[in-house]
Amino acid sequence: MSTDDESMAKYVERDPDADVAGKKSSPWCQRKTAHIAYLQAQLNRFSAMEIPDYSRSSLTAKVNQHLKTAREAAESRKWWSFLIGHPASSVDRLISNIHKAEVGLLQLAPTNELKWYGTVVLAWARQHLGTADPRLSALEKRLTNDELGEEFRELAVDTLLAAHDAEEAERARVRSFRNILVSSAVAMTIIVIAFAFWSFLKPGQLPENLCFNPEMDGKKQHVCPLGATADGWDVISVEVLGLGAAALAGAIAVRNIQGTTSSHSVPLMLIILRLPIGALAALLGILLIHGEFIPGLTDLDTGPQILAWAIAFGILQESVTHLVDKQGNRILESVKGSTRGLANE
Repeated sequence: MSTDDESMAKYVERDPDADVAGKKSSPWCQRKTAHIAYLQAQLNRFSAMEIPDYSRSSLTAKVNQHLKTAREAAESRKWWSFLIGHPASSVDRLISNIHKAEVGLLQLAPTNELKWYGTVVLAWARQHLGTADPRLSALEKRLTNDELGEEFRELAVDTLLAAHDAEEAERARVRSFRNILVSSAVAMTIIVIAFAFWSFLKPGQLPENLCFNPEMDGKKQHVCPLGATADGWDVISVEVLGLGAAALAGAIAVRNIQGTTSSHSVPLMLIILRLPIGALAALLGILLIHGEFIPGLTDLDTGPQILAWAIAFGILQESVTHLVDKQGNRILESVKGSTRGLANE
């Protein structure tokens, strides 16, 4: 092996981007790692093309630091990331450092290659700023055939910074919505578990209110979900059937839920949220029937009939969660990228 081959082999062995990519299984993280590697290659190429001076060396070191921080953020994956996505702090650190590295590369780009950055900055700004933004309008007027000149480099830098800020705000909205879904799911799960504990501590209270007294053959019968005597397992059975019905409704609703390239698992959380809602809907629905709140429904005649209504209420929760799905899809649509149409506003 020649000396050059040995040097190249050593570089590949210690390539930090290869190390990070090898540790990650998340497609989102793999894409970001590949982008970091591309930016690093661009930086190395620019550094080799220009005569070094103090200002460029300082900016190059800064871009290198941003790329290093982005790699570290990509590595900070928790065991629960597959469920709700990467930690919010890591995602923010990763995205913001990539953005700052991209801006630094625009500042470092040699004059003979600068013109090609015009289309890149314009596309990014049109997606995230909209055509009415004054910085985008000023840049469009000053570019010739979308080619960027040295005299407008700083304007392009300011425009790209603004576009990156807008994109980060879009991603922040997705993260905030994801956090609301997680908090809601956790809170409702705690309530479902609390009802179950209460039913075992006080069988004569909550479980008894799931029972009915229909008149059969001239005699009053005491009918509970699982027999003639109320206990905590009646509450458990109603909640589990409501949860199962919600899971079935969620599986059907998947056809209307959009996927996402975001690191935040919003579509998955929309499905998970249905489960505790279904359990609560089943329990509260039977209580409403017992309290004669629903016109036309007073006494249920058999245990299987009570359980059947629990399933029905578990499915009916879809009318509520469908509205949450629509809001989730709207928020996901607000995050624009290279595969999305350009903003018109």
